[in-house]
Amino acid sequence: QVQLVESGGGLVQTGGSLRLSCAASLRPFSSYAMGWFRQAPGEERVFVAAINRSGGFIRYADSVKGRFTISRVIAKNTVYLQMNSLKPKDTAVYYCAAVGSVGLVTTPRLYNYWGQGTQVTVSS
Repeated sequence: QVQLVESGGGLVQTGGSLRLSCAASLRPFSSYAMGWFRQAPGEERVFVAAINRSGGFIRYADSVKGRFTISRVIAKNTVYLQMNSLKPKDTAVYYCAAVGSVGLVTTPRLYNYWGQGTQVTVSS
């Protein structure tokens, strides 16, 4: 059974930082492109960042460019999302997702596997 387990969420003040982790039971991990998405209350799930299988290609939503960094460590079967300069509008449940794709994928419905989500709350 494939599992994606997010961790690292929490409550932080405006301007603070958090690092989200997503541990994947996918085998081989290097065959999957990974993405981070977020969903605020009453809103749909939206793209945050994506990384291709090798880690050589990355894309970010305009709203997080320059503040968030996605990375992956193949040996640890883990993808990370470093979030700096956090703002109240970043408050949401953050999900990691995996898809068996060569390239980047930014569309949520194309992903095969999802984690349970981790709450990020940024106070003003």
